[in-house]
Amino acid sequence: MKETVERFSNRAESYARYRPGYPPEILELLATQCALSPQSVVADVGSGTGKLSEIFLQNGNTVFAVEPNPAMRMVAESLLGAKSGFKSVDGSAESTGLASGSIDCITTGQVFHWFDLEKTRPEFARVLKPSGWAVIIWNERRLDSSPFLQAYEKLLIQHGTDYQQVRHENVVAEIDKFFAPQVAALKIFENLQEFDFEGLTGRISSTSYTPEPGTEAFLAMLNSLREVFDKHATAGRVVFEYHTKVYYGRLH
Repeated sequence: MKETVERFSNRAESYARYRPGYPPEILELLATQCALSPQSVVADVGSGTGKLSEIFLQNGNTVFAVEPNPAMRMVAESLLGAKSGFKSVDGSAESTGLASGSIDCITTGQVFHWFDLEKTRPEFARVLKPSGWAVIIWNERRLDSSPFLQAYEKLLIQHGTDYQQVRHENVVAEIDKFFAPQVAALKIFENLQEFDFEGLTGRISSTSYTPEPGTEAFLAMLNSLREVFDKHATAGRVVFEYHTKVYYGRLH
């Protein structure tokens, strides 16, 4: 558990700057399907640098940003601390520290695969109101929708440290089990990012399954990344395409 929490300690700044945000259409979906309103109290669990928390703060929600990693939490506090409704919480999915029955909507963005699910489900059920909803969200990078993305995937397989082991797709099958006996619904949105080479370097550096910056392995990866960029960039930029997947359902 400690290793999981600390994976992003030296990547928090890159994560905040180079990871994709979330489509604002998520708010409309949750408003129509989960009764989300500006008065709803949201717990963003595994909130990291606050990328998902931010869209709920913009919606007027009170957001408890629950994050166990101090470096990630500190970045979120520096970026969002001045916003009304933002509450930074030193906690985890397995032990949020939130009051029982206090939350209308629990969200997790890009982090569900790190949770101990046997401990997380009862904790989520405890803090949710009886009418509350759990929402699991991923920006899922498309792997083969362009020659660039195909080449980027091959690069990660070649240079990644434990890329194949920690990919979030590995636990998608656990979602049905997590919500059972209820059934989660799924909505998919399109999402894009564009990068020059500096931004692409930041994007790959923000992932926990790539070599540590400054190491020989990292430099070798950057050499390969430069080749990929030079071959596939258009007007000095490459495009990341994502499917933003939103799973939502009840636990009670």
